[in-house]
Amino acid sequence: MPGTPPIIDVNNAQLEEVLHRIEQSLDDKDVELIRALVEAYRYVIDLVDDKNTSIRRLRQLLFGGRTEKTDAVVGQCTDRPPATMPLGAATGTESSAREAPPEASGAAATTPARQGHGRNGADAYRGAERIDVPHPSLGAGDACPACAQGTVYEKAPGVLVRITGQPPLTATIYQLQKLRCHLCGQVFTAPAPPEAGDQKYDASAGSMIGLLKYGSGLPFNRLEGLQGYLEIPLPASTQWDIVQTVAASLTPAFDELIRQAAQGDVLHNDDTTIKILELMGQRGRPAVLTSAEDDDDGRTGLFTSGVVALRDGHRVALFFSGRRHAGENLAEVLRHRAAELPPPIQMCDALSRNLPGELQTILAHCLAHARRQFVDIYDRFPQECGYLLETLAVVYRNDAVSRQRQLAPEARLQWHQRESGPTMQQLHEWLTRQLDERLTEPNSALGGAIRYMLRHWEKLTLFLRQAGAPLDNNLCERALKKAILHRKNALFFKTQNGARVGDLFMSLIYTCQLNEANPLAYLTQLQQHADRVAANPALWMPWNYRAMLPSESCEPQ
Repeated sequence: MPGTPPIIDVNNAQLEEVLHRIEQSLDDKDVELIRALVEAYRYVIDLVDDKNTSIRRLRQLLFGGRTEKTDAVVGQCTDRPPATMPLGAATGTESSAREAPPEASGAAATTPARQGHGRNGADAYRGAERIDVPHPSLGAGDACPACAQGTVYEKAPGVLVRITGQPPLTATIYQLQKLRCHLCGQVFTAPAPPEAGDQKYDASAGSMIGLLKYGSGLPFNRLEGLQGYLEIPLPASTQWDIVQTVAASLTPAFDELIRQAAQGDVLHNDDTTIKILELMGQRGRPAVLTSAEDDDDGRTGLFTSGVVALRDGHRVALFFSGRRHAGENLAEVLRHRAAELPPPIQMCDALSRNLPGELQTILAHCLAHARRQFVDIYDRFPQECGYLLETLAVVYRNDAVSRQRQLAPEARLQWHQRESGPTMQQLHEWLTRQLDERLTEPNSALGGAIRYMLRHWEKLTLFLRQAGAPLDNNLCERALKKAILHRKNALFFKTQNGARVGDLFMSLIYTCQLNEANPLAYLTQLQQHADRVAANPALWMPWNYRAMLPSESCEPQ
């Protein structure tokens, strides 16, 4: 091994001076390469200097993240069983308990590869206008023009898909003719046509802006630039005024979503960091002192909490941004729960801030969080981590089979008890043996991962005892990607009110996505029927609102 190179303390001014001298003696191509190397050096130094940058995160930033799928971590090998017992295995153990059930492996083996290479068939364009084109000279029942003996009949129509481009928001200018009497001076103006409406910004305009901003992460200034290119200007400040006004019409539906989520059978929750400038730095101190809404105990952290509730086959996604943790926001939701309902199943990771305080839930912990600790150290302990990952792969394959068969919660519980129970029992025995027989150093990274899993074993395996209990919190993790996408593009919210509007739009949009509803159509209909929505919001949820629309509605499906 080479010796440790000396560490040279160089500031930015010295680096710039060296680069300036290099520019005097080398050609542009060499200078560009050396400057890129210096910039990379500065970037790495800044990352290392950040106390929050772990070795794992540093690798991800430099080389990109990798998938956590078992085949990608452990490597594919068709000759080995799904889980091979490594160090300290008991002799005479039946391997069949650790193998994937025949239905699971068969389903994976027979699943056809996805066809089309990314191309969509006509059925995928559910929001497209459909035009029936009749044959110009033939109809059903006519004589065949080819053989003159047969009769032609209807078949499935041929399909042509044609896609056109258009601005996200378009404008129509109505030029109302004016006539003036040359004698008395009276001016006569043509009346506006009914389709012009009485508002400059149609309901669909607010829906589109909200969908682009809070659903797709397109900041107001970027949409302003895009609209400018297309000669339909729309300033960023105007966009905010529009969505803020629209939010008032959507509030009853959002409040009803909270009530619906509170009645859920299973609730997932987690949070991620967020920036709200009004609550940060010197600007945040008065807000902290005068805020009666947040019981934050002087905390300075800011979070966006995600809550995803499952009820009656529907899914509700909620977002809350501010100083409250995920558990506190979940407690606010559960205060709307009917008193006669039993405690719901709560899925989260093992952080105490995810718990809803005094409100009772049946707590389950995320198996994917425990598994990830072994993924992170696989390079250092490949044999031990490989065994655990392959064992959990059996459980996940069993869960995939239960979804394919659309098993009811009780049937799914019995399936896991029969197929996954022995596998998890063997895993528990192996984990215990690693520490009891000193096969693993307790204070090592592997020992820490094992201790975490044993400490939370009961909550990690709730799916073996409670009907409907999920394996992991991935559903909420996917929901939080909406907030993370907004954070990466817009960077921050300016005010608490801006964060509230963002939470409202993201909740309605992602709930539509989870229930396969068109969010643009849904947001527009809520605005157009605001009085009816406010009177009975339960009838205007993403999964049932179409029943409230007039039959002649041309809303895209």
